[in-house]
Amino acid sequence: MMMMMAESMTAEMQACMKACMDCHKMCMETMTYCMSKGGMQMDMSMMGMMRDCSEMCMMCVNMMMGGSEFMGRTCMLCAEMCDRTAMACEQMSDDQMMMDCAMACRRCAEACRSMQMMPA
Repeated sequence: MMMMMAESMTAEMQACMKACMDCHKMCMETMTYCMSKGGMQMDMSMMGMMRDCSEMCMMCVNMMMGGSEFMGRTCMLCAEMCDRTAMACEQMSDDQMMMDCAMACRRCAEACRSMQMMPA
């Protein structure tokens, strides 16, 4: 797989990659936080959603770095997963960590949606 040179990446791609990496990191940190809290935060479907979101974010980064022809579609799926994760996190609005995770997911979803029309 050929890696795209940073010079050939658009500002939108670079911003999307950063948002994806930030979301990946935030989801992983939030999963660790949830495991330490237990209770409602430890919900297995929530944990699975955060894990999937985190993995999808990294897949997007890899697709963009590789200049994949599937980059746009991957980003659209990532945006959908980020939106769902954000909605789930927002259900715990009294928990700042969950709200921070939701915000990272929302930023990533927005950045990924901007990639829909980007050529590979």
